[in-house]
Amino acid sequence: MDFKLPLASALALVFACSAASAQDVGTLRKIRESGTIQIGARDSQIPFSYKLSADSAPIGFTNDICLKIVDAVKAKLGLPKIEVRYTMLNSTNRIPLLQNGTVDLDCATTTNTTQRQAQVDFAPSHFVTNITAAVKKSSGINALPDLNGKNVATVSGSTSIQLLRGARKSGTIEVNEIAGKDTSDGFLLLSTGRADAYVLDDVQLAGMIASAPNPGDYKILKESLRQEPYGIMLRKDDPEFKALVDETVNGLMKSGAIEQLYSKWFLSPIPPRNANLNFPMTDAVREIYKNPNNKGV
Repeated sequence: MDFKLPLASALALVFACSAASAQDVGTLRKIRESGTIQIGARDSQIPFSYKLSADSAPIGFTNDICLKIVDAVKAKLGLPKIEVRYTMLNSTNRIPLLQNGTVDLDCATTTNTTQRQAQVDFAPSHFVTNITAAVKKSSGINALPDLNGKNVATVSGSTSIQLLRGARKSGTIEVNEIAGKDTSDGFLLLSTGRADAYVLDDVQLAGMIASAPNPGDYKILKESLRQEPYGIMLRKDDPEFKALVDETVNGLMKSGAIEQLYSKWFLSPIPPRNANLNFPMTDAVREIYKNPNNKGV
């Protein structure tokens, strides 16, 4: 009998098969057989995962942590070399492309939430951020309630957009929401005046402001919508790989090596403009380094 499967159903079937295949083959076996590890990265998440040019490999704080995981995988498998291949992800495709085996690790600024834990696993958190807003100093906006009636930029698929909508539902803040496709697009909405504020993680806002042509024009509000932990994502139901990832990240924290990486990316000049974020380690970050965990919000 001849029949045509609707396009949506066909795509769902392909995704389901790809995801099942990724789960059937453990990540370490996949890496051993291919000689390659696939890392999910970003174009512009300074200083966690970003590119200096279209053709360059990503760099950044989270990327450095993931390269330590690559070293641990090489040692575990007894391989002299593993090729690192990068795939640029965004807030909407990062989980599907991890689940279907396109990438093995998501190495950027993904918030560890209990909702996402139903779909993926997380390494011990490597950063804790505050969700707040960046504005131009000339805007007259000094606190979150001042956003009422304003055009506010967010990023599609991010937790900040959910928090902002939650505030709107509670009647705390009523704004006109403008969604950017990624973090740099969101900052462009602010810098060009199409948005009066940009709601995002404070450290990412600091990175974009430090790299802007006129960083003195901006400020970050002190109030916070919520604290959020960042974690490296990996596929669920892969205990051997997760144990190696956890051991590596925990080791960086217990040895103090994570503090050296922190100093490199948050307290020193970084490319491309040799700007220094001057973002001291908060008590929340010190706590997760002292007592590593992968608790979600």
